[in-house]
Amino acid sequence: MEIFKDKLCVVTGAASGIGRALAINLAAQGAALALSDINQEGLEETRRLIDAAPTNRIRFDRLDVADAEAIERYAATVAESLGDADYVFNVAGLTRVGSFEASPLSAFEKIMDVNFWGVVRMSKAFLPQLLRSKGGLINVSSLFGLIGYAGQTHYCASKFAVRGFNETLAQELEGKGVSVTSVHPGGVATNIARNATLDALPEGLDDRSDFEQRFENAAITSATRAAKLILRGAAKKKRRVIVGRDAKLISFIQRLFPQSYAQKLGHLIPRNML
Repeated sequence: MEIFKDKLCVVTGAASGIGRALAINLAAQGAALALSDINQEGLEETRRLIDAAPTNRIRFDRLDVADAEAIERYAATVAESLGDADYVFNVAGLTRVGSFEASPLSAFEKIMDVNFWGVVRMSKAFLPQLLRSKGGLINVSSLFGLIGYAGQTHYCASKFAVRGFNETLAQELEGKGVSVTSVHPGGVATNIARNATLDALPEGLDDRSDFEQRFENAAITSATRAAKLILRGAAKKKRRVIVGRDAKLISFIQRLFPQSYAQKLGHLIPRNML
């Protein structure tokens, strides 16, 4: 698949996980790239893995998607240096773990600022470019944008919001040549558990290492595989891409039992899992 060859692809969250895997795959296809992340060290490792120095076809920028003004400047800089974006992959995000009762309001504000508003800000800033290029906007939600999950009120709220944003924006842009793809990964082998903030340790776990190990055991899809599925969906202009056998099964159960899926899923997903 070389649909992305010579296309300008913007990827946030490129310092690790799915964002890094997308960057590596796109680079191998010969895409022009604008890669960003708040983690400068991780972004440098992505650059090393791609084995490419910054040129007039690729750039690496530290970017905080919670900074609205920085995103406006970034979109303008990308256009000036590389041209209009053909595809924008909004991958950057974070998670926290803890019940609504245990989590401070600041936790909700932080999660929404990055996971939801980061997507909205990037989409708004790059939309003029995508309208000119008739390109694609690919926004990462989550399996937890399809189901609610105890202990993840802030994360689920942000990912449900991204899903609603994606599905509505897709309708608005349908006749303007811009595709919008909503991505819903299940358990993917990334650093999300290692980087998660724990407002409260999930019930039944003794320490953070237990939590991280439990998540790693459930991460059945590699980031490389996830990237391939996302790119395939983006190339086909799919409205929704569900990543992983686990996500497909769980989303099916949610549709089959819209009111009681939480009880049904209790046999598949332990309550102390992310």
